[in-house]
Amino acid sequence: MEDIAARAPRHSWGMAKVVGVSMEPTLRAGDRLWVSYGRTPEPGCVVVARLADGAVVVKRAVERRTTVSERPGWWLLSDNPAAPGVIDSRHRGPVADADVIGVVVARLWPRPRILG
Repeated sequence: MEDIAARAPRHSWGMAKVVGVSMEPTLRAGDRLWVSYGRTPEPGCVVVARLADGAVVVKRAVERRTTVSERPGWWLLSDNPAAPGVIDSRHRGPVADADVIGVVVARLWPRPRILG
């Protein structure tokens, strides 16, 4: 997923793969997602984002927040906060707009469903 996200020009389409259980029951490990890179999220959208440590994650954009550096950003949360090893904005703080890579539009496989 990181390679695709790093190479994706703004406002393009691509795919991402879910790793882990932090977004259950909405998404499960192995789900393939259709992502609109560069699209501006709205509260409630599932997004692909880059955390400060470089990790690329799939999370839910809950609300607008300001980062420590006073930049506009998003508070991103897992749908399954009790899952082991979950990392989201509760642990890392708001994610800057520039680090929200794209909006998940649909799950393509294995159970197709429109998400955004």
